[in-house]
Amino acid sequence: MPYSSISDLPDRVRLHLPTHAQEIFRAAFNNAWSEYGAKGEDPEEAANRVAWAAVKRKYVKHGNVWVARNDA
Repeated sequence: MPYSSISDLPDRVRLHLPTHAQEIFRAAFNNAWSEYGAKGEDPEEAANRVAWAAVKRKYVKHGNVWVARNDA
């Protein structure tokens, strides 16, 4: 289901991503949820794929820490 705020995000997102990355995840997830849900696909699975792809465009994981990409 769509997330109304970043505090509603699952722990795997909220506890590991920087705040800006959480905002990216939430916005991408919510958009994909409505887009893919309307097409009859599994909105949860599709929205998670889209949201993580959006985060990975701006952030990269170094060890256990997500940091902003330098190649922007």
